[in-house]
Amino acid sequence: MKRSPIRVDAVLVQAVIAGALSFAHLHDLAAAAGQTGWKAWAYPVSVDLLLVAAWHRLRTLRAAGASARSAWSWFTVALAASLGANVATAGLLDLGDVPDWLRILVAGWPALAFLGGTLLVHTPAPAEQPSTDADTGAAEPAPVEAVIEREDVASLEPEPVPALPAFEPEPTPAPDPAPDPTVVTVPPALVAHARKVADDHHARTGSPIDTDTLRARLGVPPVMADAIAAQLA
Repeated sequence: MKRSPIRVDAVLVQAVIAGALSFAHLHDLAAAAGQTGWKAWAYPVSVDLLLVAAWHRLRTLRAAGASARSAWSWFTVALAASLGANVATAGLLDLGDVPDWLRILVAGWPALAFLGGTLLVHTPAPAEQPSTDADTGAAEPAPVEAVIEREDVASLEPEPVPALPAFEPEPTPAPDPAPDPTVVTVPPALVAHARKVADDHHARTGSPIDTDTLRARLGVPPVMADAIAAQLA
């Protein structure tokens, strides 16, 4: 047997019953205070709308972390009007002979409800706070700037390597005999740099640097490496 997808919510049913009873009590009190016809039906609508508007505004202000005193005040006024009507129609007052002060309250309610609704609707909303690290409770650490002296900066800079001359051998159909190393022109700066490399190699290994190692350290063609080695000898 297929069950119906509609389920009765006890809380919703209770809310409907309570709302209907309160609505009827407000209507009876307004009618007894001289508000006949459609006006007696408008009073419970006005009270309930003000109650709902104040509750909605109250939740909005509390979620934004702003003061909700005004919303609480109008919520209390609407709740007092609803509870007062429920208590008054329970036999405490003679609805056939309503006192003058109650007639004054009922007659002045529309202006009071209009004022409360206007203030609740047109009160400016609180400005949104910029996103910070307040959720985590930790403040962002201040950036630390490293102070470096001029001498330290100079020591950190690498020694400039002299630019190597462009060397593009032209292809020939047959291999030429090995050229004379003394014919190749080597810049003096490159020779000085190669001498430092050779001295460093000799200090670390105790033996003179060979041509292949010198060529690999300098990154030059074999012909230029032979020319440099010939000038270092």
